[in-house]
Amino acid sequence: MTRPIFGPALAFALVLGLAACGGSQAGEGAEAAKAHMAKNARKDGVVTLPSGVQYEIVRSGPAEGLKPGPHDEVKVHYEGRLVDGEVFDSSYERGVPAAMPLQALIPAWIEVLQLMRPGDEWLITVPPEMGYGERGQGPIPPDSVLIFRIELIDVLPAPGRVQQG
Repeated sequence: MTRPIFGPALAFALVLGLAACGGSQAGEGAEAAKAHMAKNARKDGVVTLPSGVQYEIVRSGPAEGLKPGPHDEVKVHYEGRLVDGEVFDSSYERGVPAAMPLQALIPAWIEVLQLMRPGDEWLITVPPEMGYGERGQGPIPPDSVLIFRIELIDVLPAPGRVQQG
């Protein structure tokens, strides 16, 4: 059974808790995370952003679609898993996409979703400092690399934002 990590209460907790997720890494978990990220970066089709977040494009939507802005809400289908394959959350399993304010998400999602357009499906690999860091969160252990399959379904623009691609 998977546990949702993006419920309304958790979204609020994430906003408060993200500042506490520092970028320093220490210990065995951090070393394993660095090794996994380095290995994944060598795979064909993987793009590594300056933040260390990596993505692979599975499917591209229409080029004229609206990319989310930092204050928008996004409607997504997603699955999150650990490096060992354990699924810790999945909107696919629940059968309902999730709508969430971009600002309430982990830093990796905030960065990557602003590069995507509706119809895009990407696999993202998240280094600990761009996810839940040294603290972990619920079923996610400290210093975990996270792997997400994200399908951007729609962008719900913030009030006053002009809708154009």
